[in-house]
Amino acid sequence: MINDDRWGILYCPKHETFNSGKRWEKIERCLKANGIEYDYLQSENSASVERLVKMMINNGYKTIVIVGGDSALNDAVNCLMLTEKRIRDNIALGVIPNGLMNDFAHFWGFRESDYEQTIKWLKQRRVRKIDLGCIRYTNKHGEACRRYFLNCINIGLIAAIMNLRRQTRHYFGSRTLSFIFSFILMIFQRLEYKMHLKINSDTVKRNVMTVCIGNAPGYGQTPNAVPYNGLLDVSVVYHPGMTQLIEGFYLFVRGKFLNHRSVHPFRTRKVDVLEAHKALVGIDGRLMKTPVGPFTVSVEQEVINFLIPE
Repeated sequence: MINDDRWGILYCPKHETFNSGKRWEKIERCLKANGIEYDYLQSENSASVERLVKMMINNGYKTIVIVGGDSALNDAVNCLMLTEKRIRDNIALGVIPNGLMNDFAHFWGFRESDYEQTIKWLKQRRVRKIDLGCIRYTNKHGEACRRYFLNCINIGLIAAIMNLRRQTRHYFGSRTLSFIFSFILMIFQRLEYKMHLKINSDTVKRNVMTVCIGNAPGYGQTPNAVPYNGLLDVSVVYHPGMTQLIEGFYLFVRGKFLNHRSVHPFRTRKVDVLEAHKALVGIDGRLMKTPVGPFTVSVEQEVINFLIPE
C-alpha cells in the first residue's frame, strides 16, 4: 500500500531539447532537499501519459505531479475523469511546468525557471477544486465522444496558429517569436469560416475568423476566465481588415485582446456549435481530430483537486 504522503511523479521531457536529463536531475535534487518521498516515471511520448497516470491511480497515489506542459496536464485530467468520483476525490493533481506551452501553470504563478519555489508550494498541499471544460462530439466513426480541457477550445484560425506554434516553438525558443512566425504563415491561409453558434440566448450565424471557449485565460483570448466560477468565457472574432488584423495581433501580445473591435465576448455555461465548416479544432493547444457535425462545449464545476500556491 502506498504511503498517502508519497508522490507519484510523471516526468514528460521536452523531446526537442538536449538538456532534459539535466533539468530532471536538478528537480530531483530539489525534491530530495525538501524531504519529499516520491516514485518517478518518465513518459516515452504523449500517447503514454494517460497510461502512466492510470497506473499511478491504480497503485493508490494520492498526489500525482506532472512535470510537463499543458498537453500532458490535459491527458492527466482526462485520465482522472475516467476514474470513479470516490477515487478521484482523494487524488490531488500538481504541476511542475516543463512543456512547450505552460499557460495553465502560469495562470497560478508557477514558472519553469523557479521549480524550487514550485516544489515548496506543492509540498504545502494547498488543494483547490477546479472546473473543467468538456467538448462532446461525434467522431468520423459515428461514435459519441467527450474530451475535457483546462485552458480552452479554439475553433478556426487560432487553432491552426496554435498547431503551428507547437511545431515552431523549439526552433525559436521564445513563445512570442514562434507565435509571430506562425501568425505570418497563417496570413496566407484561410482567414474565415462559416459558423453557426448558440451562446445563451444569442445566435451567431456568419463568417467567423476564430472562436475561443475558455475555462481559463485561453492563451490570452479569454483573459478574464477563471477555472473556478462554473462558467466559460467565449471570444468570437469576426474577420477584420488587414489593418485591424495587425492591430488585433498587437493587442493580443499586449494582453488586451478583448479591446479589439472585432472581438465579441460572452460568458456562459454552454456553447452549441451547430456548424464550423472546415475549421480546425484545438484543445489545450493541441490539434484534435475535427469533430464530425455539431458539437457542444460545456463546463463541469469543481471536479478536479488541484495543488495551488499559497
